[in-house]
Amino acid sequence: MPYTTLISATQLQTLQASATPAVVFDCSCDLMQPAQGPAQYAESHIAGAYYAHLDNNLSAKGDPAVTGAASGGRHPLPSREHFAKWLGSIGVRNTDQVVVYDRQGANYCGRLWWMLKWLGHANVAVLDGGLKAWQAAGGAVASGAEAPLAATTFAVADPLVTLVGVDTVLRNLGQNYQHIIDARGAPRFRGEVEPIDPVAGHIPGALNRVFSSNLGPDGLFKPAAVLRAEFEALLGDRKPQDVVHHCGSGVSAVPNVLAMQIAGLGNTALFAGSWSEWCSVPTRPIAKG
Repeated sequence: MPYTTLISATQLQTLQASATPAVVFDCSCDLMQPAQGPAQYAESHIAGAYYAHLDNNLSAKGDPAVTGAASGGRHPLPSREHFAKWLGSIGVRNTDQVVVYDRQGANYCGRLWWMLKWLGHANVAVLDGGLKAWQAAGGAVASGAEAPLAATTFAVADPLVTLVGVDTVLRNLGQNYQHIIDARGAPRFRGEVEPIDPVAGHIPGALNRVFSSNLGPDGLFKPAAVLRAEFEALLGDRKPQDVVHHCGSGVSAVPNVLAMQIAGLGNTALFAGSWSEWCSVPTRPIAKG
């Protein structure tokens, strides 16, 4: 069976022992210490997993050869064609089941999950509980680098997710058919602190749901019924299909996108440029509190 949202550690173990194992990616990252993610991967990762670098592979930020970025912000999306070329270069096929994980509470691996959906690839799932859950289940780990797969061609198909640009968010601001959910921490949302971007605050009218709210104390995503109740309480009489998610740079917003899918609330949009793009133009309105 294909996995399209979450996969458990035991399910992944079974899959890896089958005739058609998944292609696994470690997306571990530390925004404030960029060298930390690759170092964590090199020290220990799921055996056979490849490393996906947020700056170099999952955004246009770290590759000067990338042109035609698909979004703005601190982690602009590369073009779909450029991203597909990278996937093909490391041997990912359109028929593969892909599994992504990190060791930061699904903060970073969701980016790769979303981007594969953006290319039309349905069979990609987040490892529930990340590396910790894998190790607790007795899963095999390795260190160093993995032998690359044979290069292939990854074909781009119609997107399975919705990308929204800054002009659309601005044009629909205050309308009852756009409801923004901000995944940043509450102090950043209120504009009390801003450790990364040049301006503090939030998009007027936005609701705040920190991405880590989707996880329970065990580090696993909360049950679907719990997630549904929490999002419905947050939205009130607002329609789930009108939700647009954002965060600082379009990364930590994705766990909210994923959680709403798990909850059965459908496919909701991502404003990938997020706060870092919004606050880059002084004339765009900003709220605090």
